[in-house]
Amino acid sequence: MNRFARLATRLLAVPLGLVWLEPAAEAAGAVPECWPAGVAPDPAVLACCRQVAEDGRPLFLSHAGGGDGPPFAFGGVPLVGGSGELLGVLAVADRDLRTWSEDDVRDLSDLAAACSAQMRMRSRSETVRQAREAAEDAAHAAAGEATRAHELLSRSELLLRASEDLADTSGLEDVRRRVGDLVSGDLKPARIDLVLVRQGMLHHVLSPADGDCAAPGAAGGTATEAFPLGSDWPVARAVRENRMIVVHAPPERDGADTADGLPLATPAFDTLDHGTAACLPLRGTHGTLGALVFGWDAPYRIGVDERAVLTTLAGYTAQAVERALHLDERVTVAQQLQRAMLTELPEVPGLELSALYRPAGQDDMVGGDWYDAYPLPVAPGADAAGALALTVGDITGHDMRAASLMGQVRSMLRQADHDHPGDGPDQALGALERACRRLHLPASGTALHAHLTPAGAGHWLLRWSNAGHPAPLLATADGAVESLTEHDVLLHHALEPGPRTCAGRSLAPGSTLLLYTDGLVEEPGGDVEDNVGRLAHRLATAPPDVALDVLLRSLLDAVAPRDARDDAVLFAVRICAP
Repeated sequence: MNRFARLATRLLAVPLGLVWLEPAAEAAGAVPECWPAGVAPDPAVLACCRQVAEDGRPLFLSHAGGGDGPPFAFGGVPLVGGSGELLGVLAVADRDLRTWSEDDVRDLSDLAAACSAQMRMRSRSETVRQAREAAEDAAHAAAGEATRAHELLSRSELLLRASEDLADTSGLEDVRRRVGDLVSGDLKPARIDLVLVRQGMLHHVLSPADGDCAAPGAAGGTATEAFPLGSDWPVARAVRENRMIVVHAPPERDGADTADGLPLATPAFDTLDHGTAACLPLRGTHGTLGALVFGWDAPYRIGVDERAVLTTLAGYTAQAVERALHLDERVTVAQQLQRAMLTELPEVPGLELSALYRPAGQDDMVGGDWYDAYPLPVAPGADAAGALALTVGDITGHDMRAASLMGQVRSMLRQADHDHPGDGPDQALGALERACRRLHLPASGTALHAHLTPAGAGHWLLRWSNAGHPAPLLATADGAVESLTEHDVLLHHALEPGPRTCAGRSLAPGSTLLLYTDGLVEEPGGDVEDNVGRLAHRLATAPPDVALDVLLRSLLDAVAPRDARDDAVLFAVRICAP
């Protein structure tokens, strides 16, 4: 448990963290597990832990202690078991007095929830170990019980596998698949259903037996349709009453009704000719998450041993589902943040603009790639208006940190353009670098920043400065494609800002400028130059009248790696005919 004490000290930036066990364990000789290891906590800190245990609720004191010892700051959260029993306290202490923020309280509470889950799993693993030893002893004690002992051993091994396999799941699809794999060789149900509670309704997560097909429901709908938590379906009763409910099909049944008029298990089971179904509630940290339902196509006797196995398996599944829902929520929030920071492209007479963003298929499914387009301010004394700034960049990383840095860099580059009207894109990049260095913003990566200005007769003047970014491609109306290779050193907070170059090119009507990030053309074991060549060929052979959004999608499908280990941006600008 000192692992959680160590994480608490790092997360809250305090010198001492400890996991204090409940009084019965302390009386039996168990000692608190602390970080730093080997440091004996002050008796006053232990007294605060006992107060948290007695009150059964979090305690955060900015000024604790006193008496014979110096005052200190204390924060503690109770650790609870699956039935709400006290397991101990996760606490931190600071020699300096401090005011605890809401983030501190939330962070320590989240860590305490994870610590509680670990302690419950440890307790369950011990139960499983004891059951396995009992099964082995029974097999040696009587040859006549060999078959029964083998069954017990198999069930114990099933639970051991479940505790390991379900401990590192990453999503609901993964949970569903692993539960199906675990029980396919032992319990052998004909169908498995995972049902979750959402806003007072029960929603199915299709089992591995379903594949991608939904089974017709009793009302002519599909198994994926929600149904009320207050309905008479046995699975709804299992969730409401928080207990296992077993239903058996009568010898003859009419539609989906059992002998007592109640529907059989769940809507997803309606078309399955099965004899027995077991609905087990999934108990989460803050309430019942839903239910796990097993169905057999023949009458199946669920004895005491089977009930224990199914209940324990449901407990492991509940932990995996709770973790999956947390990860799904985190990914959803991250993706919403990413979308909020991506630009809605402006409408500019004479130009067609389109952009496409594909997140990385791992971690938070967000990253530091971005595109941007916005009108430039008119410089004092200038006659021409309608100039446009274009940017494609890539901040190192594909996680929430990279996305947050990207948002800051994007905003600062916009500010640089608007604070220096009439200056070139190289000046804006230089101002960005200087600001990052002064503010100690650890941003690193690449970027291509450009200014596009009307030049008369339908032509536009492109000026750009490239900070180590992949060279953009320029396709002319006659089908020729050129790589604009002029570039400078990449962006990095450790590099001293220096002067940057600015290149220029006149774009004729019918020209298409393609900007992109390296996630489009880089893949493990592949050749970047070959992929850029394929990208240029696809751009050159594209029909001149194809919509830009269709063109970008076809380029992504044809060139981008399939496993999406890095996020990618494609940004195209077409010069329209006057």
